[in-house]
Amino acid sequence: MTQTRSVRSEARALIRLAVPIVMSLAAATLIGVIDTIMIAPLGTVPLAGASVTASVLIVLYSGLYGFASVAGVRVAGAVGRADAAALSNATRTALVVGLCAGVVGAAFMLAMLPFLDRLGQPPAVIAVLRGYWVTMAFSLVPFTVFYALKALFDATDKAWLGVAVAFLAVVLNVPANLILIHGIGGWAGFGLTGAGLASLFSQSASLGALWPLWRRHPDFASSRQRGTLTGAEVRTQLGQGGVIAAGYVSEGGAYAVAGLMMGGFGAAALAANQIVSSVGAVLYMVPLGVAIAVSIRIGTAIGAGDHARLTRIGRAALGLIVGWMALVMLAVLAGRGVVTCALSDDAQVVGIALSLFVIVAIMQIADGVQGTMLGAARGMMDNVVPVCITLVAYWIVALPLGYALGFWLGWGPNGVWIGYGIGVALAGGLVTWRFFRMAGRGPLAKGPGLA
Repeated sequence: MTQTRSVRSEARALIRLAVPIVMSLAAATLIGVIDTIMIAPLGTVPLAGASVTASVLIVLYSGLYGFASVAGVRVAGAVGRADAAALSNATRTALVVGLCAGVVGAAFMLAMLPFLDRLGQPPAVIAVLRGYWVTMAFSLVPFTVFYALKALFDATDKAWLGVAVAFLAVVLNVPANLILIHGIGGWAGFGLTGAGLASLFSQSASLGALWPLWRRHPDFASSRQRGTLTGAEVRTQLGQGGVIAAGYVSEGGAYAVAGLMMGGFGAAALAANQIVSSVGAVLYMVPLGVAIAVSIRIGTAIGAGDHARLTRIGRAALGLIVGWMALVMLAVLAGRGVVTCALSDDAQVVGIALSLFVIVAIMQIADGVQGTMLGAARGMMDNVVPVCITLVAYWIVALPLGYALGFWLGWGPNGVWIGYGIGVALAGGLVTWRFFRMAGRGPLAKGPGLA
């Protein structure tokens, strides 16, 4: 009975932390949803161009977010130890690492542009997406720095400030999209490229608002100490962040390849995939938010030397996410028709999207579990083995199986995503087993780099 009350107490604490984190993540994802809604009137080909770009962006967003994730764990460990110097060190290092990672990500995406025609995508789609591709590449820089800095807000009980700033970007994105995509007065606008310009503007504005809050808010004074950037912390965040980034890229890359496979079925399949992916990205914000919250809670507990709480935190997180994703599954099944018809009037696109939504709905619980338990592992700085698990599950199982079902057996777009879903379920089961095994070992649960 005492154990049950402890798990419930941890669940309540996770909810309090996860809700604002989910809200801020949803705000970032809503920018992509708004783009999809406002690009849709341009037609199937521009919408397909946005889908191809999003398929690559998800890989880069995933990898870059890995560096922001390790920043959150490092900050949480410093908060748990009440170590002001370590807090400032972790925060300043996160900003430097985030800026460098964002620049590298943008450069990599720009370097890919000349090779798009070799990815098997329809030529008409490639022709319209170039400007959108370039502007979305530049948006990776403010995106990464924003979330590296926001890790401090999440770990120091100021998460709602981050929410307010994140929604500022959403508010600005709507009129910016309206003007830059479709024009105003006698000006026709930039079309698809305008959506990328609006996203770049919105991401930059949110970072521009978050920065002075950090510099001036009295509660962040201990994180602004001068002369606290150390080589050891840089190496830790680069090393652990690189491993986490590899894990995210493993998942995001598999998701992107599955999305790019849709090009083999034509522009309608790409457009349908964009609709489903946009909705799926919003739905995934809850497990991602819980993953961040559980990593912070575990990092804080380890920093405070309270290793006995790790299993309780993990059980609380697992119970929360299974219950929530079951409700999400039912909601997707009930609302798929309304959403699809609202975003496209192309009968072929609608038909493909409706069937894909069924598969996405069934995947929700497994997807939520694997994302949440990866966050729990990150809190212990147990990253290498979980990353290897995702590499095997997605690249050795999910993608070959999806290709075989979709192309060899003729199941089409549905087959691709069925194979992907099987990989997700495998990753979720193995990562969950790994976490509880490690959490039961006190000395191992301390994790490297947190002391």
